[in-house]
Amino acid sequence: MKDNFSTQAAEYAIYRPTYPQELYDYLYSLVKGKSAAWDCATGNGQVARILAQEFEHVYATDISEKQLSQALKLPNITYQVESSDQTQVPDQSFNLITVAQAIHWFNFDAFYSEVKRTLKPDGILAVIGYGLMFIDQKVDKSVHKLYQDILGKYWDTERRYIEENYKTIPFPFEEVTAPHFQIKTSWTFNQLIGYLNTWSALKHYKKANERNPLEYMFTELKEAWGNDEVKDVHFPILLRIGK
Repeated sequence: MKDNFSTQAAEYAIYRPTYPQELYDYLYSLVKGKSAAWDCATGNGQVARILAQEFEHVYATDISEKQLSQALKLPNITYQVESSDQTQVPDQSFNLITVAQAIHWFNFDAFYSEVKRTLKPDGILAVIGYGLMFIDQKVDKSVHKLYQDILGKYWDTERRYIEENYKTIPFPFEEVTAPHFQIKTSWTFNQLIGYLNTWSALKHYKKANERNPLEYMFTELKEAWGNDEVKDVHFPILLRIGK
């Protein structure tokens, strides 16, 4: 699994979008018990801390110690530096396993083997993610220019799984047809810039060219944003659920 986010762990914790409560409520409706959940590739614990409100115990793992250092510490969450394919837990431990905006980096076969080992017989696996946000026509055009024209060749090949809405990942489970959800939030222009700075392709560009491509795009993005103090932002949620 690649670690593209340790170097910007603090920014990731601040600017990455959060999933709506409706998504969690839907997942809770599918599980038969709430004794334990595993949030794999938890990053800064964004999902784990929500699960901790419902589950007796949450096991949250990530390969990035820097990401975990940004996570909210709660008494019923165990944070552990571990890969997606090897956890130090007994067989059939979890009612729910979540992996959010990360499975495209995994060795699928190795992860799924660990899922099948650690999931309870009536447990649920939820693969979650989000696609490219949309704001309004002008801003979207500029963001797509950054995404495709400037950063296109700097995206890791695994990014295509997100562009394909996770529909093309292997998924050897009995699948549950899930409803559609969106992340809905409001941003200032500075929040937009902060979020764009967390893109892994932007980091790759900076390393290759020793410049931040937002230097070229800042004025165009600002003009596209206009005079609005805040704008509504929507992210389509990607969701595969198996049992």
